Amino acid sequence: MAIDPICGMTVDPATAAGRYEYGGQTYYFCATSCLDRFRADPVKALSKASAPLITTPISPTARKPLPMMMPAAPAAGGALDPVCGMTVQPETAAGSHVHAGKTYYFCATGCLTKFKDDPAYYLLPPDQRPARQVVVPAGSTVEYICPMDPEILETKPGVCRICGMALEPKIVTMEEGPNPELDDMSRRFWWSLGPAVVVMILAMSDMLPGQPLHQWLGGARLNWIQWVLATPVVLWGGLPFFQRGWASIVNRAPNMFTLIALGTGAAYGFSTVGTVVPEWLPASFHQHGGGVAVYFEAAAMITVLVLLGQILELRARSQTTSAIKGLLRLAPTTARVVRDGREIDVSLDQVQVGNRLRVRPGERIPVDGVVVDGGSAVDESMLTGESIPVEKTVGAPVTGGTMNGTGSLLMQAQKVGRDTLLARIVQMVSDAQRSRAPIQRVADTAAGYFVPLVVAAAVITAGVWIWVGPEPKLAYALVNAVAVLIIACPCALGLATPMSIMVGTGRGAAVGVLVKKAEALEVLGKVDTIVFDKTGTLTEGKPVLVTVRFVPPYSDQDVLRLAASLEQGSEHPLADAVVSGARARGITLAPVKQFLAVTGKGVTGIIDDQSVAIGTAAFLSDRGAVGRTLEVLEEEAAAFRERGQTVMFVAVNGKAAGLLGVADPIKASSAEAVKRLKADGLRLVMVTGDHQRTADAVATQLGIDEVRAGVLPEQKAHIVRELKAGGRIVAVAGDGVNDAPALALADVGIAMGTGADVAVENAGMTLLKGDVQALVRARHLSVATMRNIRQNLFFAFAYNLLGVPIAAGVLYPFTGLLLSPMIASAAMMFSSVSVISNALRLRHIEL
Repeated sequence: MAIDPICGMTVDPATAAGRYEYGGQTYYFCATSCLDRFRADPVKALSKASAPLITTPISPTARKPLPMMMPAAPAAGGALDPVCGMTVQPETAAGSHVHAGKTYYFCATGCLTKFKDDPAYYLLPPDQRPARQVVVPAGSTVEYICPMDPEILETKPGVCRICGMALEPKIVTMEEGPNPELDDMSRRFWWSLGPAVVVMILAMSDMLPGQPLHQWLGGARLNWIQWVLATPVVLWGGLPFFQRGWASIVNRAPNMFTLIALGTGAAYGFSTVGTVVPEWLPASFHQHGGGVAVYFEAAAMITVLVLLGQILELRARSQTTSAIKGLLRLAPTTARVVRDGREIDVSLDQVQVGNRLRVRPGERIPVDGVVVDGGSAVDESMLTGESIPVEKTVGAPVTGGTMNGTGSLLMQAQKVGRDTLLARIVQMVSDAQRSRAPIQRVADTAAGYFVPLVVAAAVITAGVWIWVGPEPKLAYALVNAVAVLIIACPCALGLATPMSIMVGTGRGAAVGVLVKKAEALEVLGKVDTIVFDKTGTLTEGKPVLVTVRFVPPYSDQDVLRLAASLEQGSEHPLADAVVSGARARGITLAPVKQFLAVTGKGVTGIIDDQSVAIGTAAFLSDRGAVGRTLEVLEEEAAAFRERGQTVMFVAVNGKAAGLLGVADPIKASSAEAVKRLKADGLRLVMVTGDHQRTADAVATQLGIDEVRAGVLPEQKAHIVRELKAGGRIVAVAGDGVNDAPALALADVGIAMGTGADVAVENAGMTLLKGDVQALVRARHLSVATMRNIRQNLFFAFAYNLLGVPIAAGVLYPFTGLLLSPMIASAAMMFSSVSVISNALRLRHIEL
């Protein structure tokens, strides 16, 4: 049992009026009005809930009827809200509605809207209302995850306890919403910018023409002014960095904020001591004017530049989810439901399985379903990347989010809410973006040693300057040690892989390639052998009539009419192909009498007082259809079989009348896809359970390198194991239940989106609509993504390998050049932004 968090009523989850997931917890409600109030502000609702939300089971005898489910009569002078059962005073009601000559009053506009949408439902007694599916909106369970460390999962905004980066919602929603981290960093930046600039001007005053300020004010007085201005910048503006730096030490997970806190803290701390108690410092730190050289401008400007870097990074990171947000925008917010002969607009979450929906020209299809009336051309480019519209007639499936053309459609909803293809695509892309590619281990291993090595490098830098540096040695030692700490930010290294994976998987979803695991995206580019299933992968998977031959005095129309009329009574797939072929040619079928099917051989029957038989040549011979005509047809049949067709002979009144050729046609995209894959140097193997002759015919037309025919399902996995043992990196593309073991065993499993669910579950990638051409796009996406990751890793490693020695002062003996901590801070900021910007280029690559 559960407690309704709004009203405190005890609710049985099995009979609850609704449920809602929030913070990893499922809450149940006694009435839809309570559900609406909770959904509007769950934080407020939970803060007021006084009872525990989950209770222990109670005995059936102790259970009492739920007041909201079994409403009592309204109080005197009041009316009963038919939606939630609350008593409402007509003069203070939120709204009213006249239905069937009676006026109903409502406690809230939400109840009024629900009643208008479906009054017949809410006028039923509460205990007689059919169960309705409650759709949990995407993003209702707000969980926050770190892009660099996806194992970190929190239920509220904050920072990662490992790397210190701002967490972001695990589930992307269409609404942008406020970004508290970005707002906070922006506020600190703008309040800190002015004082930091003034501090920098004061510090550089001796370079200004005229009387320098430090001579006019005196060195010590100028230091105090800088201290007053820099203190709020460092201690308030940089507070998040010190908090994260301290947390990284406590959690034993040193990160970029460890270095920033050490660098700015050292510069500010030294300068504060030199200003407040200068006598504590050795004489070598004192200038001729009596003051101590301070570095408030370095501490303040580092803080401001790091704040700016965080702002730019947070904004750039939001663009990595643009692909998912683009997918979410494809779903309309309302649907037009047909009820009792009327069409009414309802919100999308109120659409139920079985509802009939009207889709007008130019509108997006709201949910997955099937066309029951009308016809139109539908743009399905969001699934396949192909812009050519697909014709939809009665019986054709349609997908939520696709765009209707110029016709009007009446469809029946089959999948709604999280069950729609669009919702599953969004979930799969989100999961893939959070998964880790094997190459990430390189960055993880390096980052694990990086911060301690940088701190050691800073200590060594300070020691060398104290030992052999010019006067003032301690000042040079401090400045260069701080520059080393600041410039060696590991953020770029940590972002190199996850940013590319996030953008790459989003780009794939836009062109019909769904990546389930980041590992698949990495490995596909290395694959040298692809194993194809034939039926449903390279071919359409549905036999069609391709050949009709006749013997005079019959015509091809006569032969096809008689054959299709007879096959009406058969459930064999070949029979369905013949019947569909005849109807497509506009042939009217005749009734059949005395239908008889002989398993594995053929069928017979009486049509228009004629005896008709269809089947093998031997089957017709047994019924007297012998002679030269049948021999000639058999010779033609041999040629058709070489082309991969299955041949059926037709006899009328004991004489051969013609033959029909049925084949599983090769997909239009297969030939071009095979050609491009072979051009990339891949070895292509076709594995099928079909006969060798049929398999060879398909392989010859496509140019497949190797054919394995007559293969049982368990043998497919054995073939994959055999290829891998030979040193091959193998990808398997299939769509059936029998392909699942091979898909799971392959280095990369690629499922056709039109295939069985078990195949999709065992694959690392899914090609929507089963388009083999998408496999070419997937491989190019893999190559481009891995190239992008390597570029990012190169930038990150090269930046630090070059930046740290320069910051340490390695060029000073030769050029007199030293790297200011402020310049180091700017370089650190741009390193992270450059990695993210490079990853964002994947959004525009041609596949």
